[in-house]
Amino acid sequence: MKFATVNPATGEKLAEHEMATPDQVKSAIERARKAFHEWRRLTPAERGKYVSKAAAILKERKEEFARDMTNEMGKIIRESTAEVAKCALAFDYYAENAERFLTPEPAQTDAAKSYVAFEPLGVVAAIMPWNFPMWQLARFAAPALAAGNTTIFKPASATPQSGVNLEAAFNDTGLPTGCFKTVLGDSRIADQMIDGDTDAITFTGSVSVGSKVGERAGRNLKKFVLELGGSDPFIVLEDADLDLTSSGAITGRFINCGQSCIAAKRFIVEKPIAEKFIDQFVSKVEKLKIGDPLSPETDIGPMVNESGVKEIERQVRDSVKMGGRVMVGGQRPDRKGFFYAPTVMTNITRDMPVMREEVFGPVAPVIVVKDAAEAVEVANSTEFGLGASVWTQDLSKGEKLCREIQSGVVTVNNVVASDPRVPFGGVKKSGIGRELGRYGLLEFTNVKTIRLYERRAEKVAVE
Repeated sequence: MKFATVNPATGEKLAEHEMATPDQVKSAIERARKAFHEWRRLTPAERGKYVSKAAAILKERKEEFARDMTNEMGKIIRESTAEVAKCALAFDYYAENAERFLTPEPAQTDAAKSYVAFEPLGVVAAIMPWNFPMWQLARFAAPALAAGNTTIFKPASATPQSGVNLEAAFNDTGLPTGCFKTVLGDSRIADQMIDGDTDAITFTGSVSVGSKVGERAGRNLKKFVLELGGSDPFIVLEDADLDLTSSGAITGRFINCGQSCIAAKRFIVEKPIAEKFIDQFVSKVEKLKIGDPLSPETDIGPMVNESGVKEIERQVRDSVKMGGRVMVGGQRPDRKGFFYAPTVMTNITRDMPVMREEVFGPVAPVIVVKDAAEAVEVANSTEFGLGASVWTQDLSKGEKLCREIQSGVVTVNNVVASDPRVPFGGVKKSGIGRELGRYGLLEFTNVKTIRLYERRAEKVAVE
C-alpha cells in the first residue's frame, strides 16, 4: 500500500512512499531488540564514534536534506538548512558528553560501596510530527542511541523523506543493523510500535493524540515522554528595547510559518509601551516576503496543508467577529499553494480563539495589560505550559518573572528555542518528561541503585 506526499508550495503531488506492513514493523522491532544486546555493551565512547560520524554526514549532505525538507513541508530553505546543521550539533554534543552523563554517581549508605548507575532501557519507539521533520527525530535519536538504546522511528506521513534520509546517514556510518530504523505509515503502525516488544515511547504532537499515546503506553506499562502543544506568551514590559523586541517578535512568531510548538503565540504588552511596540511590529511584518520556500529571499513559505490554512482562517474570522482587529495580513495571498499572510491582530480579549486556542500558523494576537503582574496572570491563564519569553532591560525583574511563569522553558530577551545543552519540555497539557540535555538522555535509562556489602547485613531495613 502506498501513500503520497504533497508539495505545500504548489499543492501538487511530490512523491509516493510504500507503507510498512505489520510484519515489516514487527521485523524491525525484532532487529532492534537483537541489536540492543550488542549495542548496550559498547562503551559510551565507542557508541559516540557512530553518532559523531552521523553528524559529519549531516554536514556533508546538508543542502540535499534541507531541500527535501522544504519540498515536503514548506519550510523556507534557510530554515531547513539551519535545521540540518542543528541536528549535526546535537549528534556531536551527545557523542562528546554521553560518557560524562552516564558516569555512575556515588551514594552514601551503610554498604561498603553504593552508587547509582544509568543503564539503557532497550528499544525506544518514536512517533514524530512534520513541523521539524529532521530535528524532532534527531533530538530523540541522539541521546537514546548515545545512552545505549536502539530505536525505531515513525515520521509523520507528510514528511517521510527526512526520516528516510536520517536512516541513510546512519547506515553510512556503519551503525550496526537494527540500531536505527525508520518505518513509514499511519497511526496503525504507531499503535503496533507501542504494543510491540518496545521498552519506551517518545511522542511529539497534539494534546489529543498525545493523551491517547500516553494512555496506550500506560496500559502496556511502558515509559513515555510526551512533548505536546504550546501557546507561548511573549511578554513585553514597558522598559523593553523596542527594536530588539519587535525583531524578536518577528522571529518568535513567524519561524516555520508559525508552525512550532514553541513559537510565540500570545503577545502580552504593558500599556505604556503597547502602541509603539505594535507600530514597530506591524512595520516589520509588512516587509516580510511571501514566496517560493526554495528561494533564499523568501521569509514566509506555505503552511503544511490546506486544513491548516482553514483552521487559521476560522480562528481569525471568529476573533474578528468578537471585536478583534487585523492590523496586517488576515487573508490568503493570491497564489497557488497553502499560503496565509503573516498577520498581526489587536483589540484582543482572552476569550477570543486566537488567545484561547493554540494558533499553529502565522498569526500574532496582541493583548494589552496594565502591569507585569497582570502579564504573568494572563500568561498563566492557559492549559499549556511549554515556553515563554520576557522582554525587559531589567534582568532582575525578568528573572523574577521567569520563576512566576508556569512553563518548562523561559527566556529573557530572546526567543524560545530548544537546545541540546539544556532540557526541553513542558508542564500542564504541554507534556510529560524532558528531551535534550543530560535529563533528556536519562529519560531513557534505568536509574539503578547498586550496593555492595562486604558481608551480609545483620539488620534489614523495612521498606
